[in-house]
Amino acid sequence: MSVFVIDASVVIKWFIPEVRSEAARRWLEFPHDYFAPDLVFAEVGNAMWKKVRRGELTRQEALRLARDVPAAAVEAIPMRGLLPDAEALALSAGVTVYDAMYVALAVRLETHAVTADDRLLRIARRHSAVSNHVRSVEDFPE
Repeated sequence: MSVFVIDASVVIKWFIPEVRSEAARRWLEFPHDYFAPDLVFAEVGNAMWKKVRRGELTRQEALRLARDVPAAAVEAIPMRGLLPDAEALALSAGVTVYDAMYVALAVRLETHAVTADDRLLRIARRHSAVSNHVRSVEDFPE
């Protein structure tokens, strides 16, 4: 079974219809193991909070999703041990430390971080330290 790191931009699309949600949900059809730094839950929670503030999600929907998201098909990995590698990646590639956490975990697991984050994908195209471990949510495994 293959292993992938899934970032918050993909996880949120599993629960809330957005652009590329269909592609994100398609990943759930593959028999893979999915991992993420435990930061994923805070990032998904923050995305839901923003959607409530913008009127795209009701408070009740956000609270229900806050109960459902932790049961997602992602094993959360403590990020404490990832910080040195994530900080180095962030400083060299110009990504946020938050994004670098996913990439650092992908490097550690010798796999790819799957993302729907266009900014991270643009940076990945320019920096080999990132590009070797990042793939688009639309780039399904063979």
